[in-house]
Amino acid sequence: MENYTVDEYALCTRFKSKRKKKRLVKEDFDKQLIQLRKLEKELWNKRRDLPLVPLEVPYQKGWQRNFKLRDDVAKSSEAPFYIELLEKINTWQFSSEKAFKRKKKRKRKYVYVEKFQTVKEFSEWEWKSSKLELTEKEKAHFYRRERWCSNWKQYRIHYVFNEPWRYVLRVSPYMITHTKMVDSDLESQIQLIENYIVNHHLREKINRLVNGYSNTWKFYRKENPKEKNPIKNKSLHALYQQYADEMIENHGK
Repeated sequence: MENYTVDEYALCTRFKSKRKKKRLVKEDFDKQLIQLRKLEKELWNKRRDLPLVPLEVPYQKGWQRNFKLRDDVAKSSEAPFYIELLEKINTWQFSSEKAFKRKKKRKRKYVYVEKFQTVKEFSEWEWKSSKLELTEKEKAHFYRRERWCSNWKQYRIHYVFNEPWRYVLRVSPYMITHTKMVDSDLESQIQLIENYIVNHHLREKINRLVNGYSNTWKFYRKENPKEKNPIKNKSLHALYQQYADEMIENHGK
Protein backbone atom coordinates (compact mmCIF):
# COMPACT_ATOMS: atom_id res chain seq x y z
CA MET A 1 0.00 0.00 0.00
CA GLU A 2 1.35 3.38 -0.98
CA ASN A 3 1.77 6.22 1.47
CA TYR A 4 -0.17 9.45 0.78
CA THR A 5 0.18 12.86 2.30
CA VAL A 6 -2.75 14.60 3.96
CA ASP A 7 -3.33 16.90 0.98
CA GLU A 8 -3.19 14.03 -1.49
CA TYR A 9 -5.60 12.00 0.62
CA ALA A 10 -7.95 14.99 0.82
CA LEU A 11 -8.06 15.17 -2.98
CA CYS A 12 -9.31 11.61 -3.15
CA THR A 13 -11.91 11.99 -0.41
CA ARG A 14 -14.67 14.39 0.51
CA PHE A 15 -12.48 16.14 3.09
CA LYS A 16 -11.31 19.68 2.37
CA SER A 17 -7.61 20.50 2.21
CA LYS A 18 -6.04 23.09 4.51
CA ARG A 19 -5.65 25.52 1.64
CA LYS A 20 -9.30 25.20 0.65
CA LYS A 21 -10.41 25.64 4.24
CA LYS A 22 -8.43 28.88 4.51
CA ARG A 23 -9.85 30.11 1.23
CA LEU A 24 -13.43 29.32 2.31
CA VAL A 25 -12.90 31.13 5.60
CA LYS A 26 -11.56 34.17 3.76
CA GLU A 27 -14.43 34.14 1.25
CA ASP A 28 -16.97 33.83 4.03
CA PHE A 29 -15.42 36.79 5.85
CA ASP A 30 -15.47 38.85 2.64
CA LYS A 31 -19.17 38.06 2.19
CA GLN A 32 -19.83 39.18 5.75
CA LEU A 33 -18.05 42.49 5.07
CA ILE A 34 -20.15 43.04 1.93
CA GLN A 35 -23.32 42.42 3.92
CA LEU A 36 -22.03 44.76 6.62
CA ARG A 37 -21.54 47.46 3.99
CA LYS A 38 -25.10 46.95 2.71
CA LEU A 39 -26.44 47.20 6.24
CA GLU A 40 -24.43 50.38 6.85
CA LYS A 41 -25.80 52.02 3.68
CA GLU A 42 -29.33 50.96 4.62
CA LEU A 43 -28.97 52.60 8.04
CA TRP A 44 -27.54 55.75 6.44
CA ASN A 45 -30.52 55.94 4.09
CA LYS A 46 -32.91 55.54 7.00
CA ARG A 47 -31.19 58.39 8.83
CA ARG A 48 -31.31 60.53 5.69
CA ASP A 49 -35.04 59.88 5.24
CA LEU A 50 -35.95 60.90 8.77
CA PRO A 51 -38.51 63.74 8.70
CA LEU A 52 -37.91 67.31 9.79
CA VAL A 53 -39.28 68.44 13.14
CA PRO A 54 -40.36 72.07 13.59
CA LEU A 55 -38.58 74.01 16.32
CA GLU A 56 -40.52 75.61 19.12
CA VAL A 57 -38.34 78.71 18.92
CA PRO A 58 -36.78 79.36 15.47
CA TYR A 59 -33.36 81.03 15.51
CA GLN A 60 -31.27 82.96 13.02
CA LYS A 61 -28.09 81.43 11.61
CA GLY A 62 -26.38 84.10 9.53
CA TRP A 63 -27.72 85.68 6.37
CA GLN A 64 -28.80 84.54 2.93
CA ARG A 65 -28.68 86.37 -0.40
CA ASN A 66 -30.59 85.61 -3.59
CA PHE A 67 -32.07 87.43 -6.57
CA LYS A 68 -35.48 89.01 -6.92
CA LEU A 69 -37.24 90.79 -9.75
CA ARG A 70 -36.56 94.51 -9.96
CA ASP A 71 -39.46 96.73 -8.93
CA ASP A 72 -39.98 98.41 -12.29
CA VAL A 73 -39.82 95.06 -14.12
CA ALA A 74 -42.32 93.57 -11.67
CA LYS A 75 -44.86 96.21 -12.75
CA SER A 76 -44.47 95.46 -16.46
CA SER A 77 -46.53 93.02 -18.52
CA GLU A 78 -43.56 90.60 -18.86
CA ALA A 79 -43.24 90.11 -15.10
CA PRO A 80 -44.79 86.56 -15.04
CA PHE A 81 -42.27 85.35 -17.65
CA TYR A 82 -39.22 86.67 -15.77
CA ILE A 83 -40.55 85.41 -12.43
CA GLU A 84 -40.88 81.90 -13.85
CA LEU A 85 -37.41 82.14 -15.38
CA LEU A 86 -35.92 83.31 -12.09
CA GLU A 87 -37.16 80.14 -10.36
CA LYS A 88 -34.90 78.16 -12.71
CA ILE A 89 -31.76 80.31 -12.61
CA ASN A 90 -31.82 81.83 -9.11
CA THR A 91 -28.78 81.29 -6.88
CA TRP A 92 -28.26 81.54 -3.11
CA GLN A 93 -25.30 82.49 -0.98
CA PHE A 94 -24.96 82.20 2.80
CA SER A 95 -22.73 84.20 5.11
CA SER A 96 -22.28 84.80 8.81
CA GLU A 97 -22.08 88.56 8.14
CA LYS A 98 -24.62 90.76 6.42
CA ALA A 99 -21.98 92.47 4.29
CA PHE A 100 -21.18 89.25 2.35
CA LYS A 101 -17.47 89.97 2.10
CA ARG A 102 -14.54 87.61 1.73
CA LYS A 103 -10.84 87.95 2.45
CA LYS A 104 -8.55 88.54 -0.53
CA LYS A 105 -4.82 89.22 -0.75
CA ARG A 106 -3.77 92.42 -2.52
CA LYS A 107 -0.23 93.77 -2.55
CA ARG A 108 0.86 91.45 0.28
CA LYS A 109 -2.07 92.57 2.42
CA TYR A 110 -5.43 91.01 3.10
CA VAL A 111 -8.49 93.12 2.33
CA TYR A 112 -12.20 92.35 2.39
CA VAL A 113 -14.06 92.48 -0.92
CA GLU A 114 -17.70 91.77 -1.66
CA LYS A 115 -18.56 88.28 -2.85
CA PHE A 116 -19.46 88.00 -6.52
CA GLN A 117 -22.84 86.46 -7.31
CA THR A 118 -24.70 86.01 -10.60
CA VAL A 119 -27.69 84.07 -11.81
CA LYS A 120 -27.06 80.51 -12.89
CA GLU A 121 -24.94 79.87 -15.96
CA PHE A 122 -25.15 76.64 -17.96
CA SER A 123 -22.25 74.64 -19.29
CA GLU A 124 -22.28 73.21 -22.78
CA TRP A 125 -23.18 69.76 -21.46
CA GLU A 126 -26.09 71.13 -19.41
CA TRP A 127 -27.33 73.22 -22.33
CA LYS A 128 -27.54 70.18 -24.63
CA SER A 129 -28.98 67.88 -21.96
CA SER A 130 -32.57 66.70 -22.29
CA LYS A 131 -33.09 67.44 -18.58
CA LEU A 132 -32.76 71.20 -19.13
CA GLU A 133 -35.98 72.84 -17.96
CA LEU A 134 -35.68 75.98 -20.11
CA THR A 135 -38.13 76.54 -22.92
CA GLU A 136 -37.17 77.82 -26.38
CA LYS A 137 -38.34 81.31 -25.49
CA GLU A 138 -36.25 81.27 -22.31
CA LYS A 139 -33.20 79.95 -24.19
CA ALA A 140 -33.39 82.99 -26.47
CA HIS A 141 -32.36 85.17 -23.49
CA PHE A 142 -28.95 83.43 -23.19
CA TYR A 143 -25.81 83.91 -25.27
CA ARG A 144 -22.81 81.67 -25.87
CA ARG A 145 -19.55 82.69 -24.20
CA GLU A 146 -16.06 81.16 -24.01
CA ARG A 147 -14.23 81.52 -20.73
CA TRP A 148 -10.82 80.33 -19.56
CA CYS A 149 -11.09 77.55 -16.98
CA SER A 150 -8.09 77.29 -14.66
CA ASN A 151 -9.02 73.77 -13.56
CA TRP A 152 -9.16 72.31 -17.08
CA LYS A 153 -6.44 74.63 -18.45
CA GLN A 154 -8.54 75.43 -21.52
CA TYR A 155 -11.41 77.56 -22.73
CA ARG A 156 -14.87 76.30 -21.75
CA ILE A 157 -18.21 77.26 -23.26
CA HIS A 158 -20.93 78.73 -21.04
CA TYR A 159 -24.41 80.06 -21.74
CA VAL A 160 -24.97 83.32 -19.86
CA PHE A 161 -28.17 85.28 -19.24
CA ASN A 162 -28.07 88.44 -21.37
CA GLU A 163 -30.32 90.65 -19.20
CA PRO A 164 -28.97 90.43 -15.64
CA TRP A 165 -30.13 93.98 -14.89
CA ARG A 166 -33.71 92.70 -14.53
CA TYR A 167 -32.79 91.07 -11.21
CA VAL A 168 -31.32 92.58 -8.05
CA LEU A 169 -29.82 91.00 -4.97
CA ARG A 170 -31.87 90.63 -1.81
CA VAL A 171 -30.36 90.00 1.65
CA SER A 172 -32.53 88.39 4.31
CA PRO A 173 -31.97 86.59 7.63
CA TYR A 174 -31.39 82.85 7.34
CA MET A 175 -33.82 81.35 9.84
CA ILE A 176 -33.64 77.79 11.13
CA THR A 177 -37.24 76.64 11.63
CA HIS A 178 -36.84 72.84 11.44
CA THR A 179 -34.31 70.28 12.60
CA LYS A 180 -33.67 66.68 11.64
CA MET A 181 -35.34 64.05 13.78
CA VAL A 182 -32.86 62.00 15.84
CA ASP A 183 -33.42 58.27 16.30
CA SER A 184 -31.27 57.09 19.21
CA ASP A 185 -31.55 53.39 18.29
CA LEU A 186 -30.57 54.10 14.71
CA GLU A 187 -27.59 56.23 15.76
CA SER A 188 -26.49 53.49 18.15
CA GLN A 189 -26.49 50.88 15.36
CA ILE A 190 -24.55 53.16 13.01
CA GLN A 191 -21.96 53.94 15.68
CA LEU A 192 -21.60 50.25 16.54
CA ILE A 193 -20.80 49.37 12.93
CA GLU A 194 -18.46 52.37 12.62
CA ASN A 195 -16.52 51.34 15.74
CA TYR A 196 -16.13 47.78 14.47
CA ILE A 197 -14.82 48.95 11.08
CA VAL A 198 -12.42 51.54 12.55
CA ASN A 199 -11.02 49.33 15.30
CA HIS A 200 -10.27 46.48 12.89
CA HIS A 201 -9.06 48.66 9.97
CA LEU A 202 -11.70 47.31 7.58
CA ARG A 203 -12.72 50.46 5.71
CA GLU A 204 -10.19 50.08 2.89
CA LYS A 205 -10.84 46.35 2.61
CA ILE A 206 -14.59 46.93 2.31
CA ASN A 207 -14.05 49.58 -0.37
CA ARG A 208 -11.80 47.18 -2.28
CA LEU A 209 -14.48 44.47 -2.19
CA VAL A 210 -17.40 46.73 -3.09
CA ASN A 211 -15.89 49.44 -5.32
CA GLY A 212 -12.76 47.74 -6.61
CA TYR A 213 -10.34 50.26 -5.06
CA SER A 214 -9.27 50.96 -1.51
CA ASN A 215 -9.07 54.77 -1.51
CA THR A 216 -11.28 56.41 1.09
CA TRP A 217 -12.51 59.96 1.51
CA LYS A 218 -10.59 62.00 4.04
CA PHE A 219 -13.84 62.49 5.94
CA TYR A 220 -14.00 58.74 6.70
CA ARG A 221 -10.31 58.33 7.61
CA LYS A 222 -10.64 58.20 11.37
CA GLU A 223 -7.79 57.38 13.68
CA ASN A 224 -8.07 54.20 15.65
CA PRO A 225 -8.47 55.21 19.33
CA LYS A 226 -6.42 52.18 20.36
CA GLU A 227 -3.43 53.36 18.30
CA LYS A 228 -3.37 57.06 19.05
CA ASN A 229 0.13 58.48 19.16
CA PRO A 230 0.84 59.63 22.73
CA ILE A 231 3.15 62.40 21.50
CA LYS A 232 0.78 63.71 18.84
CA ASN A 233 -0.32 67.37 19.17
CA LYS A 234 2.35 68.03 21.78
CA SER A 235 4.56 71.07 21.42
CA LEU A 236 8.27 70.71 20.64
CA HIS A 237 9.17 72.31 23.93
CA ALA A 238 7.24 69.64 25.85
CA LEU A 239 8.93 66.89 23.82
CA TYR A 240 12.42 68.36 24.43
CA GLN A 241 11.65 68.66 28.15
CA GLN A 242 10.48 65.04 28.28
CA TYR A 243 13.60 63.89 26.43
CA ALA A 244 15.85 65.90 28.77
CA ASP A 245 14.20 64.41 31.87
CA GLU A 246 14.70 60.90 30.53
CA MET A 247 18.38 61.59 29.76
CA ILE A 248 18.95 62.98 33.26
CA GLU A 249 17.23 60.01 34.83
CA ASN A 250 19.26 57.51 32.79
CA HIS A 251 22.50 59.38 33.54
CA GLY A 252 21.77 59.23 37.26
CA LYS A 253 21.36 55.48 37.12
